[in-house]
Amino acid sequence: MTLRIVVDENIPAAAHFFGSLGEVELVNGRQLCAAQLRGVDVLLVRSVTRVNAELLAASDIRFVGSATSGVDHVDLRLLEERGISFAHAPGANANSVVEYVLAAIAAIDDQLEQLLAGRRVGIVGFGHIGKALARRLDALDIDYRVNDPWLAAESIPNHAPLRDVLASQVVTLHPELTLRQPWPSRHLLDSAELADFGEGQLLINASRGEVVNNAALSARLASAGAPAVVLDVWEGEPSIDASLLHRVRIGSAHIAGYSLDGKLLGTRMLREALVAHLGVAAPMPAETPGGESSQLALRGSCGGADMIRELMRQRYDILQDDALLRESMKQSDPAAAFDGLRREYRERRELSGTPVAVPGGCDPLSTALIRGLGCRLVTEDSTR
Repeated sequence: MTLRIVVDENIPAAAHFFGSLGEVELVNGRQLCAAQLRGVDVLLVRSVTRVNAELLAASDIRFVGSATSGVDHVDLRLLEERGISFAHAPGANANSVVEYVLAAIAAIDDQLEQLLAGRRVGIVGFGHIGKALARRLDALDIDYRVNDPWLAAESIPNHAPLRDVLASQVVTLHPELTLRQPWPSRHLLDSAELADFGEGQLLINASRGEVVNNAALSARLASAGAPAVVLDVWEGEPSIDASLLHRVRIGSAHIAGYSLDGKLLGTRMLREALVAHLGVAAPMPAETPGGESSQLALRGSCGGADMIRELMRQRYDILQDDALLRESMKQSDPAAAFDGLRREYRERRELSGTPVAVPGGCDPLSTALIRGLGCRLVTEDSTR
């Protein structure tokens, strides 16, 4: 009997990776219902699909996979009770989110210059993304402090109390969304915490919308001395608060982790997990969709923050996503337009691993920054 595999249409290259394992059917993950899962063996989703008793009521599914790091959209206890195997893709989109955070910093005023001059980044949450961001900041010689109450303080580099982390020049949020005590992360930043943010600070949320009380944030941004804010995630997605979008410096449609590289890695991770579950010999397809990243070139004698901005913009323009989201709010159905931005997202490649050509070479500091971004420096004589 042919294996039936239902896949969210936003999981790329599904036919390429899963076609040899069974019959692949692409669906709208936001609108997926129980009736569509009758006779289905495998369900592969993203975070927009709530995998719960209602969705699985009419199914005999034996394997659920989520091409995401987070699992707050999946009822893991239910899957365990029903003997349904589960896999996800922790870390697949980590570098994509890290580069989104760096792009946000580079796009807001002189935040990048301040960080390179010694000011500090505060990281809330030290999972795959928090760890990846800390490594990137280390490579760029940018100071940071970290808080994650679920981990032992001695296991966290540059650990600090939450209050100190939130007092950093730039604060970026990466906790798991949880209601578990004693440290629930829903509305981790509420009115009291937001009141302590001041003018000149930058707050970035690329985790889950509910980590920040959006109503309280909107009120704080409407008051004096407000910080700059970048939001990729929102409470109530896909129906978001248009007035809050108007008040943030940059907004996007939950696409921080949407690089092609990250999404393909997530797809590969799910395939490996499914093959292990099935216990079959099924080699990974040799050809990788997407191909190699194109080479970038630095022009002129720029260095430091300007050089980082130029490289970031050549690979990813965060202001384009901001403009697209603001335009979507003018549509007759803004919620559908929000989902459309995710469904039809352009191909975005990651900067890390990209070859960068610098005609004539560059100074040691610029070389260190290029490598700190994860790029490969290419000269006329060699690649290293």
